[in-house]
Amino acid sequence: MRGKVMIVILLSILSIGSKAQTYSLEQVNDTLSFLSLTKDGQTDRYRLPWPTLRWCTGDVNGDGVEDAMVMVVKRTRYDRRVLPRLFTFTQINGRVRPLWLGSQLGGILEDFRFTDGQVMSLQRTTDDHYVVMTHRWRKFGLGADKILIEGVDRETAERLFLGASDKEQ
Repeated sequence: MRGKVMIVILLSILSIGSKAQTYSLEQVNDTLSFLSLTKDGQTDRYRLPWPTLRWCTGDVNGDGVEDAMVMVVKRTRYDRRVLPRLFTFTQINGRVRPLWLGSQLGGILEDFRFTDGQVMSLQRTTDDHYVVMTHRWRKFGLGADKILIEGVDRETAERLFLGASDKEQ
């Protein structure tokens, strides 16, 4: 009996100390958004001074902590073209911090979804064909996991991309 009481007390203490965290995205104008994290009643904001196209949350790196993924339009240090990029953020001590600021996933990012522990992307190639693929967290950043379809027109790729993400949600 004493062991059960200790477990109940321990679980109560753990549940009190583990308040939920929530991300939100506030779009101020076409080229300015703030990614906010509210945890333990405190809110931290991260300035995103670029157009944002889509965002979602999930545990992208498998560490048990909810992360945020944001598709922004900008150039990077390694790619001077202004293109959609997928940036991932995590929380450290209640503050929003970059986890991975990807320059590219492969092709030109058109859309993405997070489902079942992986990122699914819809990408356009330079010859205007389309690819749908999945990506998983590697030691540092997202790496290609599986090509679901490639070398197809946009309609075919979108049908697979949207159909696969609808089934998994």
